[in-house]
Amino acid sequence: VAVKSDGTVVAWGDNGLGQLGDGTSWQRLSPVAVQGIAGVVSVAAGIDYTVALKSDGTLMAWGWNSFGQLGNANGPYSLSPVVVAGLTEVVAIAVGYYHTVALKTDGTVMAWGHNTYGQLGDGTMDDRSSPVAVTGLNSVVAVTAGYGHTESIKADGTVVAWGNNT
Repeated sequence: VAVKSDGTVVAWGDNGLGQLGDGTSWQRLSPVAVQGIAGVVSVAAGIDYTVALKSDGTLMAWGWNSFGQLGNANGPYSLSPVVVAGLTEVVAIAVGYYHTVALKTDGTVMAWGHNTYGQLGDGTMDDRSSPVAVTGLNSVVAVTAGYGHTESIKADGTVVAWGNNT
């Protein structure tokens, strides 16, 4: 998946669960336009789903949604982008295997999706289909995510991590 200089998005490859966002589930061997999305500044691809950060600080997501990783309860998958409900002022995104993380302008972090290992940082192991605040975390300047874990870097340079520690 790639962001073009005009803020549109193209994607290619496997598309069995709509992760290319072109309105189909057909595999694509060359880039196709993601439908109904513009003003994108960054994208992140998880396992069978994609998330885009728009210049206005909102997010859109598409593809597989079995754990709520699209940030909505619109069924098991979406073939085209849908808005991540109730989330604004986002400056950075990261995706793990099946969870999504957003850094907000105020230095707080929101997360949603798969949570078997506590990778959402909300003090539970419950999957979430809408963004929840990472508990007790502020002054964050960067986020990243992996299979079942999430990390952040705070303004003072410290690193905070949570989730699977295998």
